[in-house]
Amino acid sequence: MLTKLMRHKLHSRQAFATIGANACDRRRHSSGSGHSLHSYLVPIVVEQTGRGERSYDIYSRLLKERIICLMGGINDEMSSLVVAQLLFLQSESAKKPIHLYINSPGGVVTSGLAIYDTMQYILPPIATWCVGQACSMASLLLCAGEPGMRHSLPNSRIMIHQ
Repeated sequence: MLTKLMRHKLHSRQAFATIGANACDRRRHSSGSGHSLHSYLVPIVVEQTGRGERSYDIYSRLLKERIICLMGGINDEMSSLVVAQLLFLQSESAKKPIHLYINSPGGVVTSGLAIYDTMQYILPPIATWCVGQACSMASLLLCAGEPGMRHSLPNSRIMIHQ
């Protein structure tokens, strides 16, 4: 049983967020099967420091480690979030590498090109990682990583159009 304080803490935290959108969009999208494809419970991690505890949603904690997750279709909303994160990480350090994890079926060309152009524009080296799949526009983003820093996990799938 949860104590009253624990229940208050659970309800006061923002626990629902869109996967891949860094806890920004909370709209529910239905696949027709009654299940929500994009609204999942996003884990909260607690960090202990000398100054006390701090809670982060998992995507914010990963961003602190210079990790960006591009999970899902590439559209204007996703592009806006990824571009903003890239620019933020450059402002934090122009020398430390950024790691971009990709699991995407592709998407809108202009949205993908906005991410691609930003990747080429900023100074930090970008390591790209295919986890799951990188198809169509997502495969271009995978290839846009720094030479020698482009990776694909063993069971990943990469699809490039002819």
